[in-house]
Amino acid sequence: MPRLREMVKVLRSKNAGPFALTFDILFKDESLFRRALASGAFAPAALAALLDFPTDRIRVVPFPPAWAIKVTVPRRHSSGSFDDTDVFGCQQHAPLLDLEIA
Repeated sequence: MPRLREMVKVLRSKNAGPFALTFDILFKDESLFRRALASGAFAPAALAALLDFPTDRIRVVPFPPAWAIKVTVPRRHSSGSFDDTDVFGCQQHAPLLDLEIA
């Protein structure tokens, strides 16, 4: 099974305001995008364990015109707070790199 890192042009995380993170996943082509969507790997229930969030806190938005998927989760600590280790949220995408896509 291919890993997500092999199927995408862009995989990044960033702040979606001070209280949320978003993961932008842009695929190399439409067939890879469709394969990833059909695999079920991006269902909130499938991402819950990987991202360590309750299913109901994970939002997944496919955007077919760009062959993209956006995943949004709440931040564990607000951006810039004393407990925050990544002010810009740009280092949070690593768990998705090895996600296997059936």
